[in-house]
Amino acid sequence: MAFPIAAMAASWMFRPKPKSSEDKMLPYECGVDTKGKTWIRFRVSYFLYALVFLAFDVGVVFLFPWAAKFKFLGIYAFAAMLIFISLLLIGLWYAWKEGALEWY
Repeated sequence: MAFPIAAMAASWMFRPKPKSSEDKMLPYECGVDTKGKTWIRFRVSYFLYALVFLAFDVGVVFLFPWAAKFKFLGIYAFAAMLIFISLLLIGLWYAWKEGALEWY
């Protein structure tokens, strides 16, 4: 535990000191001058879609190794994965029922 803490302390002590300037604090838009407000508010629906995507993305991460070793795992692993997929589908159904997937 001491080595990681010492390494972090050494990197903090010997790091180059950042030079703050007004240009560095401006938002970067692919080299093009900014037009209009740079901080806009996104609608919550973007974040809901992102959360649903993350839930199913994590589900695929768990599903892939199970599918690769399906023959060797047996009926208990099959039942566990059925429960897992059922929970994901119940969550999707609930989000759909509550209108979280409606685009306004």
